[in-house]
Amino acid sequence: MKTCRALLLLILFHCNLIAQTGSDAYEESITGTTVKFKMVAIPAGKFSMGSPATEKNRKADEGPQHEVSLPAFWIGEHEVTYDEFLLFFNDDNTSRNSDVDAVTRPTPQYIDLSWGMGKQGGFPVNSMSHHTAMMYCRWLYKKTGHFYRLPSEAEWEYACRAGTTTTYSYGDDEKLLKEYGWFSSNSKNKYQKVKQKKPNAWGLYDMVGNVAEWTLDQYDEKYYERTDIANNPVNVPESRYYRVVRGGGYTDKPAMLRSASRSASEPSWNKRDPQIPKSKWWLTDGMSVGFRVVRPQQKFSAEEIEAFYQKYLGN
Repeated sequence: MKTCRALLLLILFHCNLIAQTGSDAYEESITGTTVKFKMVAIPAGKFSMGSPATEKNRKADEGPQHEVSLPAFWIGEHEVTYDEFLLFFNDDNTSRNSDVDAVTRPTPQYIDLSWGMGKQGGFPVNSMSHHTAMMYCRWLYKKTGHFYRLPSEAEWEYACRAGTTTTYSYGDDEKLLKEYGWFSSNSKNKYQKVKQKKPNAWGLYDMVGNVAEWTLDQYDEKYYERTDIANNPVNVPESRYYRVVRGGGYTDKPAMLRSASRSASEPSWNKRDPQIPKSKWWLTDGMSVGFRVVRPQQKFSAEEIEAFYQKYLGN
């Protein structure tokens, strides 16, 4: 009996070790709440980033196609929902004072920027700036002790493709797109609850359509022409505009939902904001913009993590 017990304890130890070292998906609970979200393990690997010159609807900023190597990471199974985000927005223990050196939460919206499309119950959060998405990641790190951030543009495309080289993450047939995402033809001009469509081959839902997703990178139309972007690349932002948005949203045509399609944020996404200066938290005209989170499997010190947040929140 003692031998069996010892064997069982050894098995449990190794299972726990595997979970800690990141070989599997896991569920994260937000401390002090009943809200959970799933993180999917993405293996290290190489892929061809961008689109071939022959791809239908291809744009110049999607080339030249180039090979990229990435380390392993976890990524959210679905876009961040209002159920998750409102915990941050309503956290009375988090200040609303503007301070890049601390976790701060968004100022109240002067109008409802969900535009009546739905909030709690599984709807993706929308209308937030890149700064807001990054500050949510920082808040989540403080709540869980795990280093969460936005995906790099390369990580996003790698996760979206899930091993494919086709126009879309499931193949080339545009007619099948309605089975995987919400876009102009089937969304009824509003975002929908997450996980209603088929996932890609790596189990990720709504990578295309529903709400478009912020990435870490500064947008550069000619970025793919550089020679230093083969190994875990990130085009570190130096200014608020322009940032890369991926995946297309519920108002977009199928061409924007291709795996290689790139978009750049614009000042016009805040054109109706009456505040002077314009809000750094909310987008009055970016109603189809959201995000999902990534967690590196590589370990970083607390000092490195804080330096990262200050670097990306400082612009």
